[in-house]
Amino acid sequence: MANKEFEKCNKLQLESKLKDYKEALLNYRFQKVLQQLGNPFEIRFTRKKIAQIKTMLREYELDIRKVKK
Repeated sequence: MANKEFEKCNKLQLESKLKDYKEALLNYRFQKVLQQLGNPFEIRFTRKKIAQIKTMLREYELDIRKVKK
């Protein structure tokens, strides 16, 4: 999901996506330990997506980004 697609989401959708990405990251870590992870860069990409979502949520808290209805 590109950053442009995150911008289309409202605050509740971002929070649900954050939860999903955190669960995915946990699963990737388990797969890495068990040596079942096909693409090790998935961990890096997932961490970056989590950081992007957290940044956007923080912007909502600081009223830098306006809440879309």
